[in-house]
Amino acid sequence: MSEPEPTIAHEPVREPVPQPVHEQAVDGLGTVRIRPLDPRADAEVVHGWVSEERASFWGMNGLTREQVADIYAHMDTLDTHHAFLVLRDGDPVALLQTYEPEADRVGECYDVRPGDIGVHLLLAPVGPQGTQPGWTSALLTVITSYVFQILDRQRVVVDPDVRNEKAIARFLKQGFMAGPAVVLPEVDLPEVYIPRKDAQLAFLAREVAFSV
Repeated sequence: MSEPEPTIAHEPVREPVPQPVHEQAVDGLGTVRIRPLDPRADAEVVHGWVSEERASFWGMNGLTREQVADIYAHMDTLDTHHAFLVLRDGDPVALLQTYEPEADRVGECYDVRPGDIGVHLLLAPVGPQGTQPGWTSALLTVITSYVFQILDRQRVVVDPDVRNEKAIARFLKQGFMAGPAVVLPEVDLPEVYIPRKDAQLAFLAREVAFSV
């Protein structure tokens, strides 16, 4: 009588972690890395952030974790829109999205220039240790360094909600110049729905960023 074949346990296959597209050490604040968002593996942390009341301007309040993952999985198929997870010494600290303005609804609201790039930024909740002085400014500096030096763009456009006074003030303090207040039209597609938005445009030119 033959012996039974031994059972071999197989480890679950793990998808490789996306490699950073930018890494920058910030004096006194650690090392900041920007890596592509993994729509499924990062869904839990991102869903937790976008579900908070403070993130209502992000437009994802009330969505399930699976819906959030589906949105970013769809974005991952696009050449014009990209999502990234920003980490500080390995810990997630922000959600970054970049996009081509001419392929986005914001492109209907201002004269797009060659070299423009749009940016959306959602900061992680403040931890129990509180806000560290200079952290937000340092984070924005890292992001603009990525956009201008690695992506070789000429100007950044942001479109925070007009009611989001904190975000607007943060961008202006960083050297952005206020543009017009505009109405971003509703987007209703099978893959994604984005409601109408009253936005305050602001711009940061490459030469201004490097002169500050």
